[in-house]
Amino acid sequence: MIIGPPRHLGLLPASGAERIDWPVPFAEGMPILLGLRGRRAVALVSGDPFWFGAGRVIAEALEPGEWRALPGPSTFSLVASRLGWGLERCTCLGLHAAPLTRLRPHLAPGQRLIVLLRDGSALVELARYLTGLGFGASLCHVFEALGGPREARTSRPAEALLTEVDFAHPVCAALELSEGAALPLTPGLPDAAFETDGQITKSPIRALTLAALAPRAGERLWDIGGGSGSVAIEWLRAHPACDAVSFEPRPDRAARIRANALAHGVDRLRVIEGRAPEALKAVPPPDAVFIGGGLSQDLLEVLRLTLSPGTRLVTNAVTLESEALLAAWQETLGGELLRIEVARAAPLGRKRGWKSAYPVVQWSVVL
Repeated sequence: MIIGPPRHLGLLPASGAERIDWPVPFAEGMPILLGLRGRRAVALVSGDPFWFGAGRVIAEALEPGEWRALPGPSTFSLVASRLGWGLERCTCLGLHAAPLTRLRPHLAPGQRLIVLLRDGSALVELARYLTGLGFGASLCHVFEALGGPREARTSRPAEALLTEVDFAHPVCAALELSEGAALPLTPGLPDAAFETDGQITKSPIRALTLAALAPRAGERLWDIGGGSGSVAIEWLRAHPACDAVSFEPRPDRAARIRANALAHGVDRLRVIEGRAPEALKAVPPPDAVFIGGGLSQDLLEVLRLTLSPGTRLVTNAVTLESEALLAAWQETLGGELLRIEVARAAPLGRKRGWKSAYPVVQWSVVL
């Protein structure tokens, strides 16, 4: 019994084995595969099944002794071998079932990316996305039907592919990025990088806030009073294994947070429309918490009683009342109080002077 996509099955020589087409979408084929338990069955997938492939999903659905994998060359290794690229120096992404915006953190001049795409129309979307960010001159190597008799390669600038749709499925694109609008890797992205109604932790304060939150691989952040989502988004940008939940009571701002997260390639940000502390229920516990809005005595009490020991808490205050609240809590629980004053040079008559922003008091503590 052999199950696989029709293209794969068509490459097999006659063997007498029964063949089953794996349906689209992929998930609809899993019940068929699981129905073959107890029989000698083979599932055909592309290349290395455990690198952006079907291997993990299939292995998780079966017991350890029920399966054996025989990996072949991956699409990434085939592309690298065609182009003479060192695979260890390339960024490899599977975007056949994910938004193209996940490219955003990786877009920088001179970088090489190998990207799995859904089909030829997705290639046009990719070209439009790159061109919109100023990367239209990037050289795009398009590979079709890699490893088969219909394998083909086309190399053009991305901007030349804006109307090209005559590509066969499956499609892989290898990118040599030109100059374009790259984002810095350090925290404290420009405020203009986010859509906002003014409710945003400003860039210098955000950089200090991320330093206090100290994200580590695999950790989860609660961003309470998300505003524009800038702190949670920068937390997720720190490492692909980081997780974050943003709590925002206003639906318009919650929608803006989702849009900002998508634009920055961190669509894994979970946004909950609701007000803390009520909205905090039934959410996986965090490793760190940032209070960007809605600071109150009641909220701090709930967090103190419910968060696990070792959780990092960071909050910023601007008003005298919230400063007094943080000072009282710091006296009880300890931690660090930091007063941050930022001034920028601005016109002052015919000369220049310093224009100060409101001072910010930051309290950071390990509970």
